[in-house]
Amino acid sequence: MIERTGTLCKRGGWVLCKASNPNQDIRFDVPTIGPATIERLKKFGAAAVVVETGRTIMLEKSELLKLADELGVAVIGRPMVGD
Repeated sequence: MIERTGTLCKRGGWVLCKASNPNQDIRFDVPTIGPATIERLKKFGAAAVVVETGRTIMLEKSELLKLADELGVAVIGRPMVGD
């Protein structure tokens, strides 16, 4: 999806939003990002990623945030709509 979006949005600056479906069973399927996500976002022109707080796993969080800062990709946490 990241590659496809980068291909379609040639100007760059787009934002990835990661959230779970309200009916999603988070025991088995949890939105997840990691350092590799940040690298791909940068490679394909994203400006930021917005994650749903409390329902998104951030793998290697310290490394992820450091890398995002170095690459200029904003990481934004937002509560689920309706919270």
